Amino acid sequence: MNKFYFFTLSLFLSTGINAQQIDNGDMEAWDDLGTSSEEPTNWNSFMSATGGLAFFGSQQVEQSTNVPSSSSGMYSARVYSKSTLGIVANGNLTLGQINMGSSTPSSSDNFNFTNTGDIDFSQMLTDSPDSLVFWVNYDANNSSDSARVRAVIHDDYDYRDPTDAGSLPHTVAVASLNYLPTNGWMRKSIPFDYVGPSTNAAYILITFTTNKIPGGGSAGDEVLIDDVELIYNSTADLINTSDNKWIGYNTNTGIFISDGFRAEEIICVTNLMGQQIVQGTVKDLNGIQLKSGMYIVSHQSGSSKIFSE
Repeated sequence: MNKFYFFTLSLFLSTGINAQQIDNGDMEAWDDLGTSSEEPTNWNSFMSATGGLAFFGSQQVEQSTNVPSSSSGMYSARVYSKSTLGIVANGNLTLGQINMGSSTPSSSDNFNFTNTGDIDFSQMLTDSPDSLVFWVNYDANNSSDSARVRAVIHDDYDYRDPTDAGSLPHTVAVASLNYLPTNGWMRKSIPFDYVGPSTNAAYILITFTTNKIPGGGSAGDEVLIDDVELIYNSTADLINTSDNKWIGYNTNTGIFISDGFRAEEIICVTNLMGQQIVQGTVKDLNGIQLKSGMYIVSHQSGSSKIFSE
């Protein structure tokens, strides 16, 4: 919870990439919240939630010594789901604060938000990054379930995730991905789409959850997270097009997906508020028509933006 007052800047000379690390993105520092509760410093879960049902918040994040082989640190964050009276509470870790307002998981009264008035529940930005990079180890009871990560760069506003109508005008950029169980540690790189309409990159709100659907998944699903970074001035960490992986849209033919994708690879289309429009395999989605608008298409290589007129 407690805020660091500095940014860690790493320089990867071999690639020429500048990486400004999120405060405690390596999950090495942890806060003791009392009664055997803990949270990674600068990150927040249910034990530091607010809202009318915050007193129901339970421990769903803990320090883990299971780290990727590339890590120079000792710890990762283990985020896990629980079930109470048949209702699954997804594991939830955020740079903002969790608002617990309803016992119905999908209720709009449940959201994460940047609390700009409290440095413990907000992460300021100094520049506009190209992509979000992190290491993740996702294990789910159902191999077809997907975990979720969503990062929103926004202006000086108490922005909500999922994005509501009040937050939408304050959006600067979005990076989001729904991903299947990883069978061990995997590095994810997700490019930011500067969708606007705002251009003032003042804060970033990142959310990791154990399932893309509120109340989805099973008790005991877990996501291990480590080495969360922001990448600047990089083309190496954006979607790799050298393997012919790209997605486009045509008014006449609908979604078209290149041959670089595996036929069974899962692709998810969301609107700019993070709401899922359609999800399926390459075979399922090729040719799907969309209403007029802008969409984010997420897949295992990252995400991209498509337009429908």
